[in-house]
This record gives sequence, structure tokens and C-alpha cells, in this order.
Amino acid sequence: MSGWYLFSVWLHILAATVWIGSMIFLGVAVVPLLRRPEFAPVRTAMLYQLGLRFRWIGWTVLLLLVITGIVNIGYRGYGWDDLFSGALWQGPWGRTLAWKLVLVLLVMGISAVHDFYLGPRTMQLLERGEASAEHLRRVASYLGRLMTLLSLAILALAVLLVRGGM
Repeated sequence: MSGWYLFSVWLHILAATVWIGSMIFLGVAVVPLLRRPEFAPVRTAMLYQLGLRFRWIGWTVLLLLVITGIVNIGYRGYGWDDLFSGALWQGPWGRTLAWKLVLVLLVMGISAVHDFYLGPRTMQLLERGEASAEHLRRVASYLGRLMTLLSLAILALAVLLVRGGM
């Protein structure tokens, strides 16, 4: 087994850990703390600033997951020809990989909407004192929860992949 392959798998797992761990930490530690009454005046601004600070890390680890995922598939003996011919998607392993990639694309799309539209738009509306900001904030909150659940499903599919697929 190649040392580069092991490094790529290690990096893939590290990036997944940062991605999922950050979302869980936000959901079980930061948000409940900020819901306390004494943090009400700074709650939304603090969450927004935390999001901005984490955004470059989040997108970096997502990019790293995509790159190392491609490298890992290559080390497993698949190439671009297998992708385009459909051979990659054959059998239980290929079907599991296909589901995993669909969820990855979904998480990346939701994350883009969350990070580049809902967050900035919510802050604009809040600064203008518009009531619709609360609705957008709530949508962003639900999308964050959905991303966490989908990311955990991706992790479960990753475990299935190393066990041969479903």
C-alpha cells in the first residue's frame, strides 16, 4: 500500500473531522450558549462573525475532501475512463459511492446558499430593521441542521465504502 494513499486517506478523514466536528460544536455548544438571555443583544452578530471566520476553513476542507476523494478513488484502481464509461458506478461499492457523491454535492450546494446568500442577506435586512430577517435567519438555521444530518449520512456511506459498499 502506497504511503501517499495512506496520507490521502488520513487527510480525507482529518478534513471530514474538521467539517463535521465544527458543525456539531456549533450546534451543541455555541448556539445553546448564545440563546441565553444575556447574549441576546449580540447573538445574531456573533453567529454571523463566527460564520465568516469559519467560512474559509469550511470551504478549504470541502475542497480538500473533493481532492483527496478523487485521489483515493484513483488509488483504488479507478480512472477517468471508469467514470465516463459508467464502470465506476457498477456493483455495491459504485452505488454507495454514487449516493455519497450526490449527498456531497447537495451539502456543497446548501453550504453555498447558506454562506453566500442567506447569511449576508439576513445581516443586510437586520441592519435595515426589516422583519423578514427573522424568517431568513430561521431558514439558515434549518439549513445548518440539514447540512449536519447530510454530512453524518455521508460519513455513514464512507464507512460502508471501506466495508465494500451496500
